[in-house]
Amino acid sequence: MRVLAITFVLLAAGAAVSGCATAAIGTAASVGVYAVQDRTIGEGIDDAAASQQVKMRLLAADRAAFQEVDVEVANRNLLLSGTAPTAEHRQAAETIARSVRTIDNVYNEIVVGEPSSFMRSAQDELITAQIRARLAASRSVRSINVNIETFHGNVYLMGTARSEQELRHAAEIASVVGGVRRVVSFMQVRAPDAPHYAQAQSTPPAPEYRGADYGASASPY
Repeated sequence: MRVLAITFVLLAAGAAVSGCATAAIGTAASVGVYAVQDRTIGEGIDDAAASQQVKMRLLAADRAAFQEVDVEVANRNLLLSGTAPTAEHRQAAETIARSVRTIDNVYNEIVVGEPSSFMRSAQDELITAQIRARLAASRSVRSINVNIETFHGNVYLMGTARSEQELRHAAEIASVVGGVRRVVSFMQVRAPDAPHYAQAQSTPPAPEYRGADYGASASPY
């Protein structure tokens, strides 16, 4: 698989719920999403576990500094976005992310500065929702495979595309939404697996082993 980064430069709160039952429902819902994506359930679970692991390590290292850092993992690729108070914290977040063995690539888009205001966060959430709706309405993009992160009008796309054309189309759809400053796509082109019957047809025949030809009147004994 190959990662293609595309940047389009334009001119242009929920309640926390706890409890074992809620956690179980959330896990089951996530597995249901993974089942219809172009990745295996195992890959989805591994990505979710890696994301949670990085978040826990960041908060354990410095809760105040990393509370505004967002972590997104798709196909063993990890995106860091949000804000950190210093350049040293920004680099430390990347180092922590790279310490997780199931992560292949880390994309550090953390901005050094003050946390987002409530209004700015609400605007970013609205942008994400509008992009999600447009991708879902598109016949050329399988939106279930696309993860969207928005920060200060910068949109980051993660996940998979079935072709270069689909990858570009997803980025183009996101770029025309009001309030978007730029779109950076870290999506991977990944062709869907062939059906089992097609795989069976393409499998070479098993080799045949024949006994020695002793002739009509000969005997091996």
